[in-house]
Amino acid sequence: MTETMSNIGWSVIFSVVGGLVGMALILLASVVVTRLMCRLTPNIDEEKEIARGNRAVAEYYSRIVAACILGVSMVVAAAVLGGVLSALH
Repeated sequence: MTETMSNIGWSVIFSVVGGLVGMALILLASVVVTRLMCRLTPNIDEEKEIARGNRAVAEYYSRIVAACILGVSMVVAAAVLGGVLSALH
């Protein structure tokens, strides 16, 4: 019985730590991707174009950033799930 409680405790710890690290990675990824997009398109000021109402730039920019955030989220979710599963076995 105590081994099961210990495993559940470790899985909770892995979930909480993995969630906190995941949030930090996702925030970092959103900052890095926006800076990378600015470097890849030096002749276009995305923020100014979006403020002017250029919908094409807004949609392209948001899709790139959203895809990167979703990709990082999937990797973090797989890592957290792996940690929880290893704690339960």
